[in-house]
Amino acid sequence: MTTQLFNEQSFSAQSFSAQSVQLPALQLHPALQLSALRFGVERTPVLIADQFVAEPQQLVDVACRAEFVANSPYYPGVRAEAPAAYRQLLLGALQPTLIEFFQLPASTLSLSVCHFSLITTPASQLKLLQRIPHFDTTTPHALAAVHYLFHAKGTTPNSASGTAFYRHRKTGFECITPERELAYYRALESENDGPNLPKANAGYIQGSTALFEQIGAAHGVFNRIIFYPRHLLHTGIITPDTPLSADPRQGRLTISSFIDCLS
Repeated sequence: MTTQLFNEQSFSAQSFSAQSVQLPALQLHPALQLSALRFGVERTPVLIADQFVAEPQQLVDVACRAEFVANSPYYPGVRAEAPAAYRQLLLGALQPTLIEFFQLPASTLSLSVCHFSLITTPASQLKLLQRIPHFDTTTPHALAAVHYLFHAKGTTPNSASGTAFYRHRKTGFECITPERELAYYRALESENDGPNLPKANAGYIQGSTALFEQIGAAHGVFNRIIFYPRHLLHTGIITPDTPLSADPRQGRLTISSFIDCLS
């Protein structure tokens, strides 16, 4: 097993070949509701905002006009840059809440990544690192956000899709900090080619496995956005009911963002 995992460089917005499609200023939904969760032994905080934007269909319509590209060897799908109006709303509306809730050592936040995402890779074509949880960075106080812009399909328990969070069983790690990074990589290497390594036909991870224990999940609800630390082990919940369509009106459309402390 290679020790190169998903990282924020692979998500660079500069890799998009086209400018984002623009739209007028966005507004928060008047019924926006915040809720807080904590997962695992480490009690890592996750913030959920339901009914985030006032007119979420606007974002779906913009995505339909955007130029999606496959710009990462790790992400199992395609992406397009999100509109500037969305970036402005995300930080302009929630910056004080994020700083307070996650106890960030900053008064100003910035977005290093903000893009539409569609998972399109069939389960049978996944690479090994796409079949296990990942972390985005070991940088402390760095956040990720996922805004769900799809309607759930199917009747299985996890058909709402969403995002799941994990603990690595051998190390007990849930968050990969700089101090833990080497030990985590070494543990993964020791499991390379072992009997519990996910097979080529294993597909997207579905809950707990012999190597990873699922410690929680935030289900994908239309117009819900979640925020969590980027060093927390996580993966998208992709079930047999999840449509792997490149059409934003039919597929698992999200907006994924990386939020950093600026000052």
